[in-house]
Amino acid sequence: MSYGLEAYLEKAESHSRTSAMDLRSLRNLVRQGESSSLEFKLKANHPEKIIREIVAFANSGGGKLLVGVGDDKSIPGLKFVDEDEYVLVRALEKFCFPKVDYELERVHVSDEREILVFTIPPSLKKPHYVQLTNDPLPKAYVRVQDRSVQASKEIKQILRRENDEGVKFSYGEKEQKLFHYLEENKRISVDLFSQIADISRKSASHTLVLLVLANVLKVHPDEIVDWYSMA
Repeated sequence: MSYGLEAYLEKAESHSRTSAMDLRSLRNLVRQGESSSLEFKLKANHPEKIIREIVAFANSGGGKLLVGVGDDKSIPGLKFVDEDEYVLVRALEKFCFPKVDYELERVHVSDEREILVFTIPPSLKKPHYVQLTNDPLPKAYVRVQDRSVQASKEIKQILRRENDEGVKFSYGEKEQKLFHYLEENKRISVDLFSQIADISRKSASHTLVLLVLANVLKVHPDEIVDWYSMA
């Protein structure tokens, strides 16, 4: 849906802008610092970075994104909050799919400045993607501690099927080698499993994903390589 700033503000003002969060509650939240469920952004001048955080929360356990708050826990707020809100909401509509559910509030920090508070629940439509204008392919993101990292092929498969029930797997030679390795080394990657079990990367990937879905293994996403451990 395409509309200008004025039309957006008219539509937004037709809904209640009453925030459930006051300045004291905001300060208490900020004191906790960034985490797997809380992210700070000082400004909205890089909307592509902000929507990645929102998508990561939706693909993970949910969280809050505070725009107008610094990494140092300062709370200067946004001076042009109408424009900033418009830019971010339009970016979410234009570059994210499936549509991400969220609640948006404003918290006054002074007469001229406000904080935008995005509350994102864990999604039932995972994985969500971001595809910017110059991106050849869409990218999914997940939350890892206080960072948002790009999801691997395996993570996207796990997100897509995480609600599958009754996932079964067979216990054969490659699974035996896997569990023996994990007894001694605690964690393994797809490439390492492929090497020690002498199987293709595709087979190693499929096996690890299946074992995560069966709640036998736990996956630990990372920017460089995902690791798997016993659940």
